[in-house]
Amino acid sequence: MAVKLNTKAFEHAKRLIREGKVVHDERDDWSEHAPSTDDQNDYLEKHGFGDYSEWFLGVDDDKSEKTKGRYSFPFGDFSRVHRCAVISLESRAAQNDHDDIATAAKDLLERIDK
Repeated sequence: MAVKLNTKAFEHAKRLIREGKVVHDERDDWSEHAPSTDDQNDYLEKHGFGDYSEWFLGVDDDKSEKTKGRYSFPFGDFSRVHRCAVISLESRAAQNDHDDIATAAKDLLERIDK
């Protein structure tokens, strides 16, 4: 698996944070706040894979552009960045040696917590 930082999504997350589109939730809230499969499918149907991809810090160029499996490390609910999602993805990225994604997540957390 060749997962790397999705720079387009990273820029999108920073822009949302600057605009105040952030949920300041707690570490363990992501399991309850994460979009369901139905939510993801509805968003895809309305917005397509281009917009969908902007909500995931990880991208696997070895997988087809038109599959959900290409994208990993979600950071929001398709309208706002969730602090709990960023905390969760930072931890998972570091555990799986995705240093570029972990570093980006740490940057996002610092921006959120300012």
